[in-house]
Amino acid sequence: MSDKVRIAVVGTSGRGTGHVNTLAAMPDVAIVAVCDVYEDRVMNAKKSAEKIAGGTVSAYTDYRAMIAAGGIDGVVVASSWESHGYIAAHALSAGIYTAVECGGAASIDECWQIVRAFEKTGAHCMYLENCCYGREEMTLLRMIKENMFGEIIHAQGGYEHDLRDEIAYGHERRHYRYDNYRHRNGELYPAHALGPMQKYVNINRGNRMLTLVSMASKARGLHEYIVKSKGSDSEYASHEINQGDIVNTLIKCAHGETLLLTHDTTLPRPYSRGGRVQGTRGLWMEDNASVYLEGKSPDHTWEEFSKYMADPAYEHPLWTEYRNRGVEGGHGGMDYLVLRAFVESVRERQEPPLDAYDTAVLMAVTALSEQSIMLGSAPVAVPDFTDGKWIKRKPAPASKYALDAVHYDLF
Repeated sequence: MSDKVRIAVVGTSGRGTGHVNTLAAMPDVAIVAVCDVYEDRVMNAKKSAEKIAGGTVSAYTDYRAMIAAGGIDGVVVASSWESHGYIAAHALSAGIYTAVECGGAASIDECWQIVRAFEKTGAHCMYLENCCYGREEMTLLRMIKENMFGEIIHAQGGYEHDLRDEIAYGHERRHYRYDNYRHRNGELYPAHALGPMQKYVNINRGNRMLTLVSMASKARGLHEYIVKSKGSDSEYASHEINQGDIVNTLIKCAHGETLLLTHDTTLPRPYSRGGRVQGTRGLWMEDNASVYLEGKSPDHTWEEFSKYMADPAYEHPLWTEYRNRGVEGGHGGMDYLVLRAFVESVRERQEPPLDAYDTAVLMAVTALSEQSIMLGSAPVAVPDFTDGKWIKRKPAPASKYALDAVHYDLF
């Protein structure tokens, strides 16, 4: 590998261009190619990368031509939900390390394609769940791994975000969400909550998801917003919206834990991920920013979680180091950290913190939730994408960015 990790980005709308800019600013990364089906977007991303880092960036409107041209160490896929799975599988099949942006799968076969491509070539796939690298989530991860919550019994969270404007004007903005909400009904965006949660309960390394049940409410919020904002005579006002306003998904794990997801994006509300982790020794609640630890907190009294995040005895050492040198990037710094974790994996040619099996199960929840809802909220089985390896998998590589353990000796 050259002195710089050569990265290409597929999908250069707002999210993808943000990744281009963050990666281009890393001194050990070279953005060598960008790709999008819209030429204006790809040219804007090309110009932005060249302005930040200098050099020449190749521009493509066909990801297959970009991959065939070679000279790429890693690909970041930030395209639409309905395309990122097969693009990732294509890049993996070419032996290129690949990172996949958040979003669920359209089918379980899509997930298996990613797993089989990884297993055939050895090129790793990383799921870019930035919330795994939030300061609060990483402090919580350290405390869980240090057994401060005891045995984890239940965790919950969601994507609770008023997106009515973004969805309703999706076609005008060349965005994919609207068509998904019109035609699908399920847990469309599970990983902001489930990404961190699966690491809390050791999914794919000693534990796995067994079954899930999903239930969707009626769909009213997006249609009312469209009528109000676009008018009752708008073409969009005649469209039937399939996606329920509230979708709840309950997952049962092999060792008895339950995980609850909520998808809530088409009703008026402030933003929240609604996190909660409950164990035999304590409870953390995101919405009131509080924690209760038996034997440590005052009896039956909430404590502010912020005091734990500010204490080096509890804060994850990655975030202590990060704050000391200066937080950068979007979403409070977590975007930089998740991309940095991918770059380090490509550079070291090692397994990333969220690997192909994690990618598959996180994406599969969307397709499985759709199946459950179509079956009248019947339980559906979650495939074991590891083919049994989860029972005795060797530990993930030691890294500052690891999510299965905290490697204090690396800081």
